[in-house]
Amino acid sequence: MKERQMMHRIGLDQWIVASRAACCAAAMLVASVAFAAKPETLGDDSVLPELSTRFAVGNETSEIPDFQKHISPLMGRLGCNGRSCHGSFQGRGGFMLSLFGYDFEADHKAMLEADSGRIDTADADESLVLAKPIDEDMHEGGKRFDKDGWEYRVLRTWIAAGANYDAKQRKKLERLEVGPAEILFDQDKQTTSLRAVAHWEDGTREEVTGLCRFHTNDDAIATIDETGIVTCTGVGDTHVVVSYDNAVVPVTVIRPVSELTGDDYPQLETRAEIDRLIAVKLQKLGIVPSEICSDAEFLRRASLDISGTLPTAADAAAFIADQSSDKRQRKVEELLSSPGYAAWWTTRFCDWTGNSDAQLNNVSPIRQAPTQHWYEWIHRRVEENMPYDEMVEGIVVAQSRAEGESYREYCEAMGAACRNGEMDGFADRPGLTYFWARRNFRQTEDRAIGFAYSFLGIRIQCAQCHKHPFDQWSKQDFDEFKNLFQTVGLSQKPRDKEGLEQYEAMMTKMDSDLKGNQLRRELQKEFNNGAVIPFPELVERPVRGNARMVRKKGQKTRRVVEPPTAKLLGGDYVELDGMAREKLMQWLRDPSNPYFAKAIVNRVWANYFGSGIVDPVDDLNLANPPSNAPLMDYLADGFVESGYDMKWLHRTIVGSDAYQRSWQTNETNALDVRNFSHFVPRRLPAETLYDAILVATANDKQAAQLCSSRDGRAVGIASSSPRNSGRGSSYALQVFGRSIRESNCDCDRSEDPNLLQTVYLQNDEDVTNRLYDRNGWLAEQMKSLGQPMLVGDTALAKAKQQGNAARQRQITMLKKRRQELVQTLAKVEKNASSSEEQLKNKTARLTKQIAQVNRRIKALQTGDVQDVVAGKAAKLDSEQLTSLVQQAYLRTVARYPEPEELSSSLAYIEAGDSVASGVGDLLWALLNTKEFVLNH
Repeated sequence: MKERQMMHRIGLDQWIVASRAACCAAAMLVASVAFAAKPETLGDDSVLPELSTRFAVGNETSEIPDFQKHISPLMGRLGCNGRSCHGSFQGRGGFMLSLFGYDFEADHKAMLEADSGRIDTADADESLVLAKPIDEDMHEGGKRFDKDGWEYRVLRTWIAAGANYDAKQRKKLERLEVGPAEILFDQDKQTTSLRAVAHWEDGTREEVTGLCRFHTNDDAIATIDETGIVTCTGVGDTHVVVSYDNAVVPVTVIRPVSELTGDDYPQLETRAEIDRLIAVKLQKLGIVPSEICSDAEFLRRASLDISGTLPTAADAAAFIADQSSDKRQRKVEELLSSPGYAAWWTTRFCDWTGNSDAQLNNVSPIRQAPTQHWYEWIHRRVEENMPYDEMVEGIVVAQSRAEGESYREYCEAMGAACRNGEMDGFADRPGLTYFWARRNFRQTEDRAIGFAYSFLGIRIQCAQCHKHPFDQWSKQDFDEFKNLFQTVGLSQKPRDKEGLEQYEAMMTKMDSDLKGNQLRRELQKEFNNGAVIPFPELVERPVRGNARMVRKKGQKTRRVVEPPTAKLLGGDYVELDGMAREKLMQWLRDPSNPYFAKAIVNRVWANYFGSGIVDPVDDLNLANPPSNAPLMDYLADGFVESGYDMKWLHRTIVGSDAYQRSWQTNETNALDVRNFSHFVPRRLPAETLYDAILVATANDKQAAQLCSSRDGRAVGIASSSPRNSGRGSSYALQVFGRSIRESNCDCDRSEDPNLLQTVYLQNDEDVTNRLYDRNGWLAEQMKSLGQPMLVGDTALAKAKQQGNAARQRQITMLKKRRQELVQTLAKVEKNASSSEEQLKNKTARLTKQIAQVNRRIKALQTGDVQDVVAGKAAKLDSEQLTSLVQQAYLRTVARYPEPEELSSSLAYIEAGDSVASGVGDLLWALLNTKEFVLNH
């Protein structure tokens, strides 16, 4: 009972959305075995000792340090090329280095800049790069090393030898080995040292611990100093990260939270491989997972997560009463086949791929068609459970025209898709061309960044300007990758001769002087009159190669044009021969691709657990590894082996004990937020929460219809723009953080709590009107029981009772609403594009709404707002009242009330002015509980 009261309290107290503590910064997906740690080889005698040993005072050596291997990383470890020093965009003191020091050629030139005095090969001791760090010359960065230190000797030896660097002889680091690969602490302040060995392509192996950069992902658990010594500061798990050259290696650090480890850990039954892999990690941490949740919790949780749908009261009662052992599995299959599943996951894919009204503006002569087409195209494929890689292929390699289709036939097909009331004709076409047509996808840099977000789950934009601070990508990697996206673009006119002729024929009726919006309006009119109008199409743009002059012995100098190339991230170079996107898709499917499958697996996992195995979910980088790497590998490999079957992925995750665990914690797992030892309650997504309000307040028939369809629900809204979805839903979705889809980043969706969310649920007229709607659940129940209901607008009645100030605010709001409706009516009457029947229906609807608003204003101004009793109220017995309370609980929190909740609810209703007001207040209170707003 106490645990239940923690989650839920009846009353008028302001609810506060529980926000989950931010996950300890997790570490990174290892993109290549080239940087995997192999500690068993670290003690090999063939490894060169550290520079600190080789260049120690008294140890004479003829070795000349290497700029790439030694000088640049040494300056990085000293902080010289950091953000706050010479690595900043403006540099320091006229001296600018590349951030984190991976543009070796530019940094070498900057150090040798004429007349700068930084490097003096004739008199090494006069070099500023030596004088300033030892504080002989004024240095804003302060003293960095001693004159008799190894750092000084390394830099001086390199300068005295000529300060050389050959950019054409850049060395390739094969891997960086770090040991130990996992650190297990058992007490506070305990320490251990890391050791790093670089393996170079020429076979050289060298200990580089003193040249590495180190950082911790959570200093509350472990810290690491500049020499690689790790110190335990708390219980839990995190990673410390080692960086050298272009290698980034995470090392797991664990300190158990309890003494229940090893043989003392309780025996756990693990039904699924997911649970076994999670249990291995939990055992190391001494964390005991929570028990399995109740049937009622599972039903509500799974229904909302899988299908974005609150179960109806009837469904909840039936599921709780069902005694069969396989009912959870059967319910999962039922949900995966429901309309809500297709609608909710279409909404999620629209978020991830960037279906944005603002970015699709003017890419089609038919306004709002692109957004709806995008939604319907994805919806068809989700509904049919098309393999994920095939759906992505339809986006990546999309072509406007089908094979053998003329430009006119393409325009006819697009027009037919727009004439369809649901606009689902576009879903028949094989490719989602709009992905490449967005306004924020015009630049190749933006396409590379957006593509990486959508299908790789990585944030590569850092490498647009400098070396990625947490990954292996350099600016050169970014520049070579972005070239893949040069070949495709949106064209208003076809490029082929036949298509251009057909385009001109369609435009013969158009005034040649018309441009922009004027032209689009005329095209819309022609379209409404049944004409075939031109549509923009994707075209492949030729990319110029690099020209250079070549001269062979005995021959004349000739100009050679090298074919343009691009490079896949961490992959091969490819020629840009018109097949760039096909090669890009081939790379995505490649079994060695470290991102494609893991990115979608991680996003789906986060939908069910509130955080990803890698978190943030679109930040798979080497310094942000999975919290459970074997779990990530298992799911990603299984997903690929299933044929990229999305339902396999959903079924596997939801069928695990990990997903079905209770939100109630024990002493060992109360603070765990990243190892999935219990279910972490989280606020419902905007669309799901709004739909839940609809289902909870609708009558039984309406609720059943909403749950069996996407019509009339927020998860069925294609648009990301509030203006297209009506005042009630648009405001609610905005307040609760629906994705604005400005980019393809998951950060476009907000799950943060705010005061407006509380105000909406407690006071917004949209919620009040739904509670007391004449066709809603409350009205239906009161009518069947012979009880009086408030006639007229209950929200206005409440405003009247609150006094003149509240009533005046209501009047002001209603007058503003009336003005909006009048303006809309004027626009509709002027719109010649609508048919006569459509115009008549729109005009009648708007006129009716204006009349309703006028009546409300008059009622408030005159005070003529009364409770009208239709007949004499019948006396209800305790069984009838109990049923009402139970139904209110079932339709909101999908469970029966606890005895204490039932008794307090009955007492409140019986003490009220009427049954309707008492039950209405109960339903309102339930909508305002954490238990309703959170998925638990």
